[in-house]
Amino acid sequence: MPWSNQSGGGGPWKPSGNNQGPWGQGPGGGGGRNSPPDLEEMLRRSQDKLKQVLPGGANNAIVIGLIAAVAVALWLLSGFYTVQPNETGLNMVFGRYTAKTSSGLNYNWPYPIGRVVKLQVTNQKPLDIGFRTRDSRRGSTAQVEVPEESLMLTGDENIADVKFRVIYQIDPAKPEDYAFSVRGPDETVKAVAESVMREIVGRTQIQRILTGGRKEIEPAALSATQKVLDEYKAGVKILQVQLLSVDPPEQVIAAFREVTAAQQQADQARNQAEAYANKVVPEARGQAARILQEAEGYKQQTVEEAKGSAARFTQIYEQYAKAPGVTRERMYLETMERVFGGMNKVIVDQNQGNGVVPYLPLGELAAPGSAGSGVRR
Repeated sequence: MPWSNQSGGGGPWKPSGNNQGPWGQGPGGGGGRNSPPDLEEMLRRSQDKLKQVLPGGANNAIVIGLIAAVAVALWLLSGFYTVQPNETGLNMVFGRYTAKTSSGLNYNWPYPIGRVVKLQVTNQKPLDIGFRTRDSRRGSTAQVEVPEESLMLTGDENIADVKFRVIYQIDPAKPEDYAFSVRGPDETVKAVAESVMREIVGRTQIQRILTGGRKEIEPAALSATQKVLDEYKAGVKILQVQLLSVDPPEQVIAAFREVTAAQQQADQARNQAEAYANKVVPEARGQAARILQEAEGYKQQTVEEAKGSAARFTQIYEQYAKAPGVTRERMYLETMERVFGGMNKVIVDQNQGNGVVPYLPLGELAAPGSAGSGVRR
């Protein structure tokens, strides 16, 4: 070996007899500015410091093992985590989803082996389509229209300005779909809701949208949006779709408002007519029932009177059969009484010569209150 011939025999890193190190520098390495560091001195100092920290020589390996065990234990304990009541935890191991955890204290492999994704599954998220709400400098809120989202073509080839809001949340049953199945789930909800609303508006006439069709559009949009998101496995639950405003374009809004006012007047007139019909029909039915009852009563009265007359005639006939002459005389007198009872009468006695007698004003001689009564002879 070349270095074995150096005086002192201290090895390659020992200074030689001519006070030069292996790199040609002076002893101690302090000769020039560009001289390299003394590696042997650095190693020696490191060993001295390690001996000070780990005294005992042979027991160093045991102490190092204990320190490593404590470090591993602390690393494993760092895998415990807490999930809040409104959250759901998603455990991942080596970047792969493994399990879903509920609220409380849970455990997963610590970093870098494991990772936990926490999602707030009970928080409701509003999504405005067709407009944005921004805070102004004065502290109030201002609505900024987004016409590229709100202007939609209707079924009768008109344009409607539709602004609506979608309220949704992460599906508590499938939060892993929200986290891993779709890139940008919030943007996906917005795109799907806008597409569904355009389809529904495109099948509906504008007059129906402006008047009574809103109550049908909202549930239809909610159901269709939820169906599409379920097909995408977006892990989103649609809670409500609210139609905030449906107006025609600004250029023709005045004419459409007049049409809407006319429609409202027609509805009002229809309601008044229905109210009048509800009032008149029961009254007419009551009058008809009263007339029927009166007719039924008159029928019964007439029948009973006829039966009574028939019975009276039968009784008279029976008496007539027993004494025809007397009965005829009686019937004649009763008939005369009934016919001439209320008339002024002048009685002429035919037994007096030619039948002429002095005039006798029987009506004037009658007592007051008995006018029309006659004198019989």
